[in-house]
Amino acid sequence: MIKTFLFFLVLFTSIVLNANVKYTPFLDKQIELTEKMNDANLTQKEIYKLVKEQEDLYEEQLNELMANKATFLNTPNDFSTKIFSLKKIISINRRAGNTYAVLRDEVQIKSYKFVQAQQLLIKNILLALDLPSVEAYEKRLNELIADEQQSVSELYTKDYKSYLKINDKSSRVLKQLQQNIRDFYALQEINIDFIGYIYKFENKMYRLNKYSKYHIIKLVVYLKSFALVREIDSVLENYSLSIVKILIILLMTLFIYFFRKVIYTFIQKTFSQVEILARYSDILLSKLKRSIESLVIIININIIFYVLNDFSNGEMLSKIFNIIYGVYFTAIIYIFINALAAIQISNINRAQRAVKSELINVGLKIINFLIIVMGLLIVLYLAGVDLTAVLSGLGIGGFAVAFAAKDTISNFFGTLSVLFSEVFSQGDWIEIDGQEGVVVEIGLRVTTLRTFDNALIAIPNGTFAAKDIKNWNKRKLGRRIKMSLGVKYDSKRENILNAVNDIREMLRNHPDIASKNTKYEYKDFRHSAKLVSKEDLQGIKKTLLVYLDEFDSSSINILVYCFSKSVDWEEWLKTKQDVMEKIMEIFEKNSLEFAFPSLSIYNETQKQGY
Repeated sequence: MIKTFLFFLVLFTSIVLNANVKYTPFLDKQIELTEKMNDANLTQKEIYKLVKEQEDLYEEQLNELMANKATFLNTPNDFSTKIFSLKKIISINRRAGNTYAVLRDEVQIKSYKFVQAQQLLIKNILLALDLPSVEAYEKRLNELIADEQQSVSELYTKDYKSYLKINDKSSRVLKQLQQNIRDFYALQEINIDFIGYIYKFENKMYRLNKYSKYHIIKLVVYLKSFALVREIDSVLENYSLSIVKILIILLMTLFIYFFRKVIYTFIQKTFSQVEILARYSDILLSKLKRSIESLVIIININIIFYVLNDFSNGEMLSKIFNIIYGVYFTAIIYIFINALAAIQISNINRAQRAVKSELINVGLKIINFLIIVMGLLIVLYLAGVDLTAVLSGLGIGGFAVAFAAKDTISNFFGTLSVLFSEVFSQGDWIEIDGQEGVVVEIGLRVTTLRTFDNALIAIPNGTFAAKDIKNWNKRKLGRRIKMSLGVKYDSKRENILNAVNDIREMLRNHPDIASKNTKYEYKDFRHSAKLVSKEDLQGIKKTLLVYLDEFDSSSINILVYCFSKSVDWEEWLKTKQDVMEKIMEIFEKNSLEFAFPSLSIYNETQKQGY
């Protein structure tokens, strides 16, 4: 009695379970289509129609799956409970000798395992879609499909096709077994088709996953629901394009175009909040405008490639754009620093400035050099170069580089020597190694001179550490005037001495000639820590000498040695001319004449009266 009750209980349970078997709406529909296509009586047109319906169903399921990715990933499989229950029923039926019922439930369990393996594969594929590149996703996809094929191969060990040939209409369990067998083989075909469609749609899935990441997947799916969009996409996909891609590119281009104004407003507002930049924000923006606009264009191009490449730059393309960004950001910083420096330098009052011009110029060059070096290191890093190895290589090869660049190093230390000494500055008139001119600029490697015949000379800075330098500008008071005045031998002694005294007195009273009575304020000498003559240190000369100097072959020479108060060349020339005019007046006053080279012949015989 108990055995009979258990038999009917098992029979009822198995009937209920198998009468309501549903895997998923998608799989149920695919099984139905597959079984229809296996009908030998179908025409070619009917088969084509079923294939088209099957393809549309796959694409529709793909869009729905990608639109509800999170929901699918979080939905657990409920086949484990059913498999557990069927295994219990199989044990009871096996003891009761119900062979068809055992086979029926055995095939059903294999079908559940098939679906389980397929759903696990789908979940793993959805997770793999988040990999950073298409290449990594394709590699992982191959691994997942290989694992899935290996797991379902264990379900192929037994052939059930012979049971489909049994014709016993009275056995309800046999009919259920045959239906389960047909479903099982249909699932095998569906699994093969499913893998084929996975490979067919792999790029599309990766692209749709990006849409999902940016929360526009539902909009994309909605657009693709229109037949016209699907038809256009079927043509555009041959060129890696789609309606959605084109719309995204257009929208992003417009967004970047208008966002550029926001960037300018933000930069201008930032500049206005910084005191040192507020006054020059317009000038700085005008300097940066071209570089920023070029950078915006590069960003736009990058986005276009990113969208066209299914929302991935790829390793090589990513490196290329990273290098371009590194170069542009370095250039922007370089332009900004130099524009700001140019503004500040132009506003420096030269008369009140204590810092030497060359220190500012060389300091700016050093800053520019550091910006370029840092920019180069950033570019190398973005290009994937191991900076540790590069810096180690520089340490090892430093000796060879130093030896090869010894002249450059010598010039650099020559630059430091010039900058931190008081030898000369920009604008000074100097003379070195036979070259003479005005210092234009002291650079990191060379110093440029503008000669008085308007030529430009570049002298390596190392030369200044090894050669004598004559600086004509290192004098504050006194530019020498030296003359030798020749007087004829037939001049009277009293007239010559009177002229000497008159010239000396004229120079002492001359407003532009320095003398002992000339007052000069020695600036900053009180704070000097040097034990040197203050006059020699600052270039103060007030010597005034007028004396008979020598009896020359054709003249008696008077030495005139004095210094003009001004060291300016043109003012010195004016003073010297005025002195010469006054000397001529003194000579005329004292009846003196300037001597010139002459030859006198004396006849001694005539003098003795012969």
